[in-house]
Amino acid sequence: MMGAGKSSVGLCLQRWTKFALLDTDDIVASKFGISIPQIFSKYGEQGFRERETQALRGLALTKPSIIVTGGGIVLREENVDLLKRFGTLVWLDANEQTLFERASRVGTRPLLEGKNPRVTFARMLRARLPLYARVAHLRVDTSALTDEEVAVAILSKLARLNPEPRSPIPATAL
Repeated sequence: MMGAGKSSVGLCLQRWTKFALLDTDDIVASKFGISIPQIFSKYGEQGFRERETQALRGLALTKPSIIVTGGGIVLREENVDLLKRFGTLVWLDANEQTLFERASRVGTRPLLEGKNPRVTFARMLRARLPLYARVAHLRVDTSALTDEEVAVAILSKLARLNPEPRSPIPATAL
């Protein structure tokens, strides 16, 4: 979900692992040459979601990678199927208040524009929680952890999931 720390934790994981870092929002924005808020404004959420799926379809991973996704990527089953083929799905979670506070700080969240962003956020979170729970291989609560602590927790859980050191983890999606 937005505000969980996916981008920041992805950067920490990249520093620790030296894996490639791919961000689906960055891929979509670079294809359009405009920002995510501008894409939402011009093409709407459905237009963005279609481009997000296209970005996943276009990924050709040739080395271990960390894929940072938007929180709504789980809304399309095709996205989930594609991500699962790449590797381990990690759900970065936090309590609702923490998520909302973090997401609100940015000020460029198209889905939180409107009369009552708090209500919109709560509704979105309630709809997405069962999806995250269903698709994730691992869950890390980021509510009280620094980005570095979250990265360490992920690496620890991945090591328990895949204890054979010679079996590289092709991709970890956040």
